[in-house]
Amino acid sequence: MDSKVRVDGKEEILIKPIPTSSYFTLKRSIDFIISFFMLLLLTPILVLFCILIRIDSTGSPFFCQQRLGLNGISFNMIKLRSMSLDAEKNGPQWASEKDSRVTRIGAFIRKTRIDEIPQLINVLKGDMSLIGPRPEREFFYKEFDKFLPGFKNRLFVKPGITGWAQVNGGYDLTPKEKLNFDLYYIQHRSLAMEIKILFRTVAIVFTGNGAR
Repeated sequence: MDSKVRVDGKEEILIKPIPTSSYFTLKRSIDFIISFFMLLLLTPILVLFCILIRIDSTGSPFFCQQRLGLNGISFNMIKLRSMSLDAEKNGPQWASEKDSRVTRIGAFIRKTRIDEIPQLINVLKGDMSLIGPRPEREFFYKEFDKFLPGFKNRLFVKPGITGWAQVNGGYDLTPKEKLNFDLYYIQHRSLAMEIKILFRTVAIVFTGNGAR
């Protein structure tokens, strides 16, 4: 059965059980296999930047933060730390362009998406997928849902390292734009679409488009 949500006054149809069980089985298998081999391949880069982060600023090179996943279940998302330890001393803040909280090494790893490498562990554990809406904190879900009814519908699918919103603007998108792209993905997701997203993600990694 379809469920209806409203976004900025416009009614959207959110298609529920979409693909067949074989789609989900194949998606999970691809997630596990690609993440496993990518983690093995990228471990030297991960170790190098762990050292550089420690040299550049005090504190652990890793950053763990609770995010909401499939059906609103929280999990600890792992990233390489790109900001100073006191980045949120004034409370949760949405990342902005040329954010002063970002360290020197942090600016580079955010631009190249190297800070996302540890999330491959989240994919292996099943908390995330390679492709899906970016996971957000419960705080932002509550805030955005006040003026963007339907934002929580992003929780209908497993969050991802990359996604349709990321390859269409990423950090440069407003919450409303991000929601519209994420709902489009949820409505139309298929293996063909996910392959397209993967190829576009590779191009973005090499160009640094949409980074903050």
